[in-house]
This record gives sequence, C-alpha cells and structure tokens, in this order.
Amino acid sequence: MELWDQQYIDAEVNAYIRFDPNGFGEFQFAYVTGTIDYRLVERESSQAVEWSWEGNEEMNEVRGRGWAVLREDRHLHGRIFIHNGDDSQFEAKRGSEATRRRRQRP
Repeated sequence: MELWDQQYIDAEVNAYIRFDPNGFGEFQFAYVTGTIDYRLVERESSQAVEWSWEGNEEMNEVRGRGWAVLREDRHLHGRIFIHNGDDSQFEAKRGSEATRRRRQRP
C-alpha cells in the first residue's frame, strides 16, 4: 500500500483481501476490517473488480469502496477508499506468493 509501511499493514494479521464466488468477500489491513460486496467488470481492457465495503477501524464503524485490475503478472492492482478518510493504492498477490514474500523479508 502506498500510504502505510508493511509492518503497520500487518499489525494484527497478515493483510489480505478475499473475493468469494458468491459476490461477497472480506479484507483486513492494519486495524481496518471490512466485508465486501463486489461486481466483476472490465477496466483498462482487463478483468477487474469493483466493490463497496463496510466494517470497522479501531472499533469505529467505517465504509468505503474500492477497485482492482488483474494485471498480466496475475497480481491485483487497485485502490481502496475509506469514506470521508484516506485512500490508498495497493497491490495484492495470491496467498502463497504473498506469504513466501513476507517470510523472505529481513
């Protein structure tokens, strides 16, 4: 994520975003958790996903929206928005690849 360092992003759990086949999902980074309601779309001539979300940030109710494009490297590149708050660009990698990368950090 562009706004926060990896240590903060993984403060409670290893940050993740998950899209289930039923149009819903969830995510967590730092102290922000949310449930996702998503739609598959096309963006920049690529497969993409757009979503709205609601959840909590340090015990306060928050909500927002986001989008991500599946790039040729098979990573999601997108942006997540917190309503009346920050927004940040992010890159997400498949679980096993992201876990492997974290283990290799110094």
